Amino acid sequence: MNTTRALAPGGEPIPLPIDVVSIMSQVVYGRVGNNVTVPTLGRHGLTVAAVPTVVFSNTPHYPSVHGGVVPLDWFGGYLDDLLAREALHQLKAVILGFLGSPGQVDVLVPWLEMVRRARPGLTIVIDPVIGDHDHGVYVDPALADAYRDQLIHSATGLTPNGFELGRLTGMPTDGIEDVIEAARTLLVGVTQWVVVTSAAPATWTSDEMRVIVVTPSDARVLAHPRLPVTPKGTGDLFAASLTARVIAGVAIVEAATQAYLDVLAALRATHAAHCAELLLPERRQCR
Repeated sequence: MNTTRALAPGGEPIPLPIDVVSIMSQVVYGRVGNNVTVPTLGRHGLTVAAVPTVVFSNTPHYPSVHGGVVPLDWFGGYLDDLLAREALHQLKAVILGFLGSPGQVDVLVPWLEMVRRARPGLTIVIDPVIGDHDHGVYVDPALADAYRDQLIHSATGLTPNGFELGRLTGMPTDGIEDVIEAARTLLVGVTQWVVVTSAAPATWTSDEMRVIVVTPSDARVLAHPRLPVTPKGTGDLFAASLTARVIAGVAIVEAATQAYLDVLAALRATHAAHCAELLLPERRQCR
């Protein structure tokens, strides 16, 4: 075993530098939340600190599920101890996904403000997990309100699906122009872009879906194949792939294009392997 430790000039160990803090769900079995973002960001050479908001045995669509929301004192302590360990001096991004309670938003908002003051160039990507067209809202309605009223204004960029965009804005999102108009209302303060997945469902065909990228000066519609497989975790994969490229300096339209190509590769591999959980791009077998 190699016991050598990096030392600062004064002889003290140097803190492990974290590139990305990923704040979202965690499961024992499955491919959602941090179980997706950590390996995806790691594939891009990034060191990740995974902060769980909930810990479950698996996603709730299985016949049994155990676990629950991380207590607020634990959750806040996880975030504060990253600062106490001085691990965020080269932090590039924070990515937020599934939250467990409105109280976590109350903890997150001042923490994000503190970290952004220390790292003015920080990228904050928020995937406001609220629900989808098939199932409606599947989080506490108070949490959906907290995303809208408190949290999304901290984002450099947002990655809602079309349903979530409608919930955040209270505007129609069935058509392409609807999506662009609604997304533009979220481009306030520090928010520079909104990338809408599963966008404009009224315009889909049986074999095609859309991602729409909206900035203050542009809007791009990206069409992609609609595949016959719907494992959990694709939104987490998209957000992580997008974030990795944005902090590498890739323009947002190209970053979104590469992210959905990563998702398509994972879906094709998952479908070909008949696997019950999402296979990430580096894996090709369900074993």
